[in-house]
Amino acid sequence: MTDPAVLSDDPSAAPLRPRRHAPIADGLARLIGQQIAEGVYRPGDKLPSLREMAQLHGYAKNTVVVAFEILVAQGLVAPRRGAGFYVTPQARAPRRPDEEPGQLSRAMDIVWLMREQLKTQPDAVAAGDGFPPVEWLADMRMDRYQQRVTRTGLGALFRYGSRFGYRPLRESLVRKLGDVGISAAPSQLVLTHGANEAMDLVIRYFLQPGAVALVDDPGYYPLFGKLKLAGVRMVGVPRLPDGPDLAALESSLQRDKPRLFFTQSLAHNPTGSDLSPAKAYKLLQLAERHNLLIVENDPLADFKPTSAVRLAALDQLERTLYLGSFSKSFSAALRVGFIACGSALASDLADLKALVHVSSSEYSERMVDVMLREGHYARHLARLRHRLETATAQALDVLDRLGARIFTRPASSLYLWCAFPGIDDSLRLAAGLMPARVIMAPGRVFSVDTGAVSPWTRCNVGAVIEPKFESRVGDFLGRRGDG
Repeated sequence: MTDPAVLSDDPSAAPLRPRRHAPIADGLARLIGQQIAEGVYRPGDKLPSLREMAQLHGYAKNTVVVAFEILVAQGLVAPRRGAGFYVTPQARAPRRPDEEPGQLSRAMDIVWLMREQLKTQPDAVAAGDGFPPVEWLADMRMDRYQQRVTRTGLGALFRYGSRFGYRPLRESLVRKLGDVGISAAPSQLVLTHGANEAMDLVIRYFLQPGAVALVDDPGYYPLFGKLKLAGVRMVGVPRLPDGPDLAALESSLQRDKPRLFFTQSLAHNPTGSDLSPAKAYKLLQLAERHNLLIVENDPLADFKPTSAVRLAALDQLERTLYLGSFSKSFSAALRVGFIACGSALASDLADLKALVHVSSSEYSERMVDVMLREGHYARHLARLRHRLETATAQALDVLDRLGARIFTRPASSLYLWCAFPGIDDSLRLAAGLMPARVIMAPGRVFSVDTGAVSPWTRCNVGAVIEPKFESRVGDFLGRRGDG
């Protein structure tokens, strides 16, 4: 006679009885158990019914019943009369080995910091975060613009877009770049999947394995990872409070004959420094003399005055490629960036983009265009800049009270580069603060030589002004002093 539990999705129809496990049922139980461990199914979630699970995996229903018996025996799943099977409260996902604080000394590298910034940890102080606080961006909520996006051409949203990207957004960017003194035509703009794809395209186009590229040191750590992945040899140009060390830059230009220099003129990541006008002119003279192209990444352009010095504005895209995005001022979830450069190069990069990625997201590009054209955008920028200026001043006060040495003291910057008293290696500071739920960004992550010991750490001003930051860091430094 057929077991009634096999015919019914009601777990109370017949008691689940221990039986010899078939290999297929064992495998299904392991799969579901792994999904529970990884958080696909969370405590309290209802699993698909026996019938749905059988159809999903193409198994007989009695095989699924046996798999559920195994999960019940392991305490991962419990039946509820007339309702189905639910993940038990005890089946909490174990902490994965690559997230254990004890692994910090091994994992504190480029990928570790990227993982940390992609996590959402409500109870942690994200002192090393690369993004502004969410509440600063809340007044540009995307749900306000959804209907207007679909009205811009619903039919086109079912196909790939132009290799250059959505033209109305490129036209909007022409006006936006004009505000900061960069003259460009739509044909000189290529829209990308964020500024990181823009960098990836530039690396693919210009640099072969074994080539040399110059970078800020300390500098933007995801760029370092991309260059290493491409087999490019990086040469660091020391970053000073007013921009790159020009003597070191000239020495490297003579010795290494690099083709590209990747730099951030404004709100430099991680030091928060700005390029001085005098140094900007000398840098462009060196580029002309040594046939160097400068890749200027400006991810925080919306936070800085339009009058701030930008190499691309001085050079008008002759020896510069200008990269930007909306991740910091709108939303990182939109993933919209751009490259501004000469028309011929833009066409080549658009072809490369089509070959590698087919196209960027026209839906996201339409969203950004609607947001830029909305009258609320100018007010949003004014609030952003005010918030950043206020937070920078307050964060400097906090760091002063903690006795930190500060690399430079900008009027407004999302990042401050600082060294705390008694700390010779900021990696140990990060490890020490991890149990207190303060996530730091140690200096060696931003160094070309990731093995170099650094006392410096990047601090996000939005996190520094949280009261928990000062109290927890102060407690840690005090305990070290007492020791």
